[in-house]
Amino acid sequence: MPKTVVERLRDGLAEFPATERRVAQRLLADYPMSGLQSATELAREVAVSTPTVLRLVTRLGFGAYAQFQRALRDELAAQLSSPLAKSASPRRGKSASPPLAFADAVLGNVRETFAHLGQGQLEQTARLLADRRLRVHLVGGRFSDALARYLAVQLRILRPGVNHLEDQESNWDDQLLDMGKRDLLLVFDVRRYQPSLLRLAQAASQRGVRVVLFTDQWLSPIARHAAQVFSARIAVPSAWDSGAALLALAEALLANATRLGWEHGSRRMRELEAMRASQAEVEPTPKPRAKPARSR
Repeated sequence: MPKTVVERLRDGLAEFPATERRVAQRLLADYPMSGLQSATELAREVAVSTPTVLRLVTRLGFGAYAQFQRALRDELAAQLSSPLAKSASPRRGKSASPPLAFADAVLGNVRETFAHLGQGQLEQTARLLADRRLRVHLVGGRFSDALARYLAVQLRILRPGVNHLEDQESNWDDQLLDMGKRDLLLVFDVRRYQPSLLRLAQAASQRGVRVVLFTDQWLSPIARHAAQVFSARIAVPSAWDSGAALLALAEALLANATRLGWEHGSRRMRELEAMRASQAEVEPTPKPRAKPARSR
């Protein structure tokens, strides 16, 4: 699968000349909308020359600015596509993809996702998760909240101060009141992105909360408010997207956070096991059920 524009920008960011890096950072900060204006307007926003913008576009592998914008429009359409709109949607009488082909697509997604991680990105975020001075909040969208809940349940075993936000926006403001610089917000948001999650992330960022975003290769608009962005490949030969690569990212983070916080985490686990054992000992033995009387 070819790289998206955002992946090309992020992969080359450290190597771009200083002026082109400013253009790339602007494109990433408001992706993909900032790239849909003219090259001259984009250059004016960043205070560079129009040729600087065009040189960056060429460096990204596009023959012309119009070709670059066409790629952005295609990605924007992909962001907004529903299961009904996908070309791989099932039709009656059409044979399904072989199981191994589907598995190959999922495995390819996982490999591509991890290949595009920033240097030290997993380690940096795992250190935050292992830092017991920080409170950790997790939330996701209509489908992706299952991943947030899954990670929250396991993190609670490892460390205190873990909170899964319930899925009603009206409940979030009460919890947001208590958030600040000692809080970490993990948000799972994939296409078609949820406006309520964007509002939450923006408000949390304004309060000094560090936001970590788990999203797809087209990037949720939450990316502009996030301190860390994990973008996963989610497309498979199906009308539905795959969460396998996002789950793999969550589990890799959990593994690293467990390693970093093992001294405290292992004590906590032993205490939890002892608590469960003592509860099992005091459970009353169920009485045998009386046999029903025979009718005469």
